[in-house]
Amino acid sequence: MTTSVSPTPNREVQALLSVLDGQRRHVLGILDGLDQEDLRRPVLPSGWNCLGLVQHLALDVERFWFRAVVAGDATVVEALDDIDDAWQVGPGVPHTEVLDRYREEASLSNAAVATADPDAPLAWWPHHLFGEPHLHTVRDVLLHVITETACHAGHLDAARELADGRRWMVLT
Repeated sequence: MTTSVSPTPNREVQALLSVLDGQRRHVLGILDGLDQEDLRRPVLPSGWNCLGLVQHLALDVERFWFRAVVAGDATVVEALDDIDDAWQVGPGVPHTEVLDRYREEASLSNAAVATADPDAPLAWWPHHLFGEPHLHTVRDVLLHVITETACHAGHLDAARELADGRRWMVLT
């Protein structure tokens, strides 16, 4: 009888995913309690809104970097051309759908890299978008996504404070 052995999660990858999960919790936590109107209200002259930023994180960050670039998922790579502007959420799209999509993409991202070697090369690179690769390994992508998610969590902090004065991890 043959028994299958599940790949052992890499400790470094698990540590990086733990940091990323903290940033993901920040993204969702800072939005907790905002109503649909506030989630859709632009707060800066550029016109982005909180819901659009979360959709960007789900599609352009989580799905793109982990499922397309790291894992080389052909269905995701092929679907990339179907998104005109992930920052735009249609008026008929429920806010819960966008937030749930972000949670789902984060879960799929974790599954795509949980047992990866941090030094593993990337499965696919979007030369048409970025030219020659500037990220080369799973570790590089994890660090890039942590940085981008943290940056956008900061944007959401500012948007939330402008919306109703609430600040992350500060009792107000």
